[in-house]
Amino acid sequence: MKANAAHPTYQAMIELGRAQKAVFMARYLVSRGLQREINDGLNVIESWNRGNSIIFYGKNSELASNRRDEQEMSMLCLRICRAAMVYVNTLMIQDILADPDWDGVLTAEDERGLTPLFWSHVLPYGEVELNMNTRLALGG
Repeated sequence: MKANAAHPTYQAMIELGRAQKAVFMARYLVSRGLQREINDGLNVIESWNRGNSIIFYGKNSELASNRRDEQEMSMLCLRICRAAMVYVNTLMIQDILADPDWDGVLTAEDERGLTPLFWSHVLPYGEVELNMNTRLALGG
């Protein structure tokens, strides 16, 4: 069934959406806090996207196949790699912050700025040796 653009209910929903958008824009324009919150959220997304291009670097971060199942597999592998990187980064941050030398060093602003979304230690073009007989020296 196709929606009729002339139907009064449809027109009312369109107008309601416009009113909600206008109210949001007015709130956004007067609230520095809301502007910062939205900007911070956008920075997190941009950070994720830059991280994705580092992890998923082959062929300019483009999917190499037109087949849906291969594209899905590529994206699932990217998610696993990304989640593993964030997990290891979180463990490293926790390990560092557990050191007594860090007690009282960080301010509340510093703590809010901590994020596991970093990848400076990732070498996308380098060789990685995986030794399954040893563990990362974290938490010990």
